[in-house]
Amino acid sequence: MKLLFYTFSLLLGLPALSQNIDSALLIKDLRTLSADNYEGRKTGTRGNRLAQLYILDQFKQIGLTAYNNTYEYPFYYQRGSTRIMGTNLYGYIPGTLSQVIVITAHYDHLGTFKSASPRDTIYNGADDNASGTAGLLAMARYFKQHPPRYTLVFAALDAEEQGLQGAKAFLLQPPVPIAQMRQNLNMDMIARGDRNELYVCGTYHYPALKKYVDTVAAQAPIRLLTGHDRPSDGSGDWTGQSDHYEFFVKRVPFLYFGVEDHADYHQVTDEFSRINPVFYVRSVRTILQVVEKIDRNL
Repeated sequence: MKLLFYTFSLLLGLPALSQNIDSALLIKDLRTLSADNYEGRKTGTRGNRLAQLYILDQFKQIGLTAYNNTYEYPFYYQRGSTRIMGTNLYGYIPGTLSQVIVITAHYDHLGTFKSASPRDTIYNGADDNASGTAGLLAMARYFKQHPPRYTLVFAALDAEEQGLQGAKAFLLQPPVPIAQMRQNLNMDMIARGDRNELYVCGTYHYPALKKYVDTVAAQAPIRLLTGHDRPSDGSGDWTGQSDHYEFFVKRVPFLYFGVEDHADYHQVTDEFSRINPVFYVRSVRTILQVVEKIDRNL
């Protein structure tokens, strides 16, 4: 196992002894959550429940502390005449400071569609957003072994694809007062940087956060770019395009990490085989370094 780890480290171009995430587990989580038997993880479906069970098992293995003796928080929303139940999953790692950083990623996707022909009918959602969910698990494992200063809440949110319903439900009944939330760090599509680029949205709204991003970007193994957050960007403004928006509405500062849309976005071709594992591991490692800088106020 150590030899395999060392070989993978060389593949990534990273010193083996400086690795700060379990790369093998990260890739395993991504492969599992985007597998066909999870049926695209659409909210309210069997595949979505299978994803929940997998994430819950990982939370238990990591040892996240549960609020109210549970990681599961069901909520309901209306889709036309249908009432649908979603389920947010979250736990925390206690810090020494009273304020909280909420780290989020949505685990739901688009599900499947019916077809009369023998074609692929599963929206696996490997990049969108098994990648962010697996990244969230990797960070939880890391901070469990490296206790943070701020309490870190790790929230795998449901029904993002249905209009950010999970984020809305989370903030309607938050585990801590919203005033206690220092900020939200959201990951959505972080594994397909075909140009070796990962964007950070939010520094336009919160310029005080840019110093943390810039410090990491100067030495990052990928291009960590700020942008996609100005009203003048039009449809390229990502402020409202994922779960971080609901935190923005509640005046909780956010940083959103994601890649630009690619040809497989919301297509059945968004599969594990299309992921760039070298970029992905570097992406998660880079995001983790930003979280560390914020946590330590460096």
